[in-house]
Amino acid sequence: MVEEYDDIIDMAHPEPKNHPRMSMMARAAQFAPFAALTGYDAVIHETARLTDQPVELEEYDHDRLNRRFAELMENLEEHPVISVSFFKPDEKKAGGRYVSASGYLKKIDTYAQLLILEDGTSIPLPAIVDIQF
Repeated sequence: MVEEYDDIIDMAHPEPKNHPRMSMMARAAQFAPFAALTGYDAVIHETARLTDQPVELEEYDHDRLNRRFAELMENLEEHPVISVSFFKPDEKKAGGRYVSASGYLKKIDTYAQLLILEDGTSIPLPAIVDIQF
């Protein structure tokens, strides 16, 4: 019995003459899913990102920080090495996170309420929760 395609089944696959063959990666890309809602994944990830709320310090903690600031003001000419923990507000949503910064103290700007390190880091004084030096 003669099959319907017996005459062409063993022939070589024709090669295109005018353009090169498409790579397997390019062929696979044709069938890859596409994002019908552009930016939707970014919105989902941003919504799922957690932020902390600032903690209100006790009076004892405020007194301890005030003593530390006074010590820093006395030793400002020596540019002591300090480590500061502070609350950094999030730029995109409510809340933020607690971060630490370390370095040599450059100055304390009481008018702008900033603690400035020699590497240029500016830390708002009201956001500070702990100082070590």
